[in-house]
Amino acid sequence: MDKGKKKKFLKKQYYPGGQKELDKFIKIHLEYPKEALENKIEGSVQVAYDVNPKGKVFNAKIIRSLGYGCDEEAIRVVNLLRYSDARQRGMNVKLSTKITIHFKLPAKPIMQFKYTFKESSNKEEGSNTYQIKIDLNNNSKH
Repeated sequence: MDKGKKKKFLKKQYYPGGQKELDKFIKIHLEYPKEALENKIEGSVQVAYDVNPKGKVFNAKIIRSLGYGCDEEAIRVVNLLRYSDARQRGMNVKLSTKITIHFKLPAKPIMQFKYTFKESSNKEEGSNTYQIKIDLNNNSKH
C-alpha cells in the first residue's frame, strides 16, 4: 500500500453545495425573532443535531442559548436542513454534528419617514389641492 495515500473508511454526510450553500440557506430562511429585535439582542445560538441516513435532521437541541426567541428560530431553521444520503458498504450511517447560528441586528436605515397624502377638491372645476405631511420623527411603531 502506498504510504502517501490515505484511505477513507467512511464517507461523511455533507450538506449539498458545502459550507457556502449551508450558510446561504440559513441566511435565506432565518427570521429575526420579534422579541429579539425589540430588545436589540445579538449573539449566537449553538445547536447540536443528528442526521439520519436519508439526510433528514432529527434530535436538534440547544447547546448554547441566546433566548428572546432566537433558540426556537435556530431549531426551526436547523430542522429544515437536508443533507446527502448516507449508506456505506450497505450500512446506514448517522451523522451527529453541531452548528452555530449568528443573530446580528439588521443595519439601521439612514433615515425613515412616514407621509400621508390627502386630496381635496376645490369647488372650481379642474382644480385640486394636495397636502403631503412628512413625519421625520418616525414615532410610529412597526
